Amino acid sequence: MKNRLKVLRAERDWTQADLAQALEVSRQTVNAIENGKYDPSLPLAFKISRLFGMPIEEIFEDGEGS
Repeated sequence: MKNRLKVLRAERDWTQADLAQALEVSRQTVNAIENGKYDPSLPLAFKISRLFGMPIEEIFEDGEGS
């Protein structure tokens, strides 16, 4: 799944560790999501959405079609 997490994080000058702490996950989890190696659970995706104040669809893209 493609996502804009790395860009959104960089815009706020947050490290992966900063984001991980805010989301209560490991830095490795943030890294895996950013690199498309791990798709977040729905509760985690909602948490990310709330943290950035954006709809999930603006952060994550399923890569099918479009």
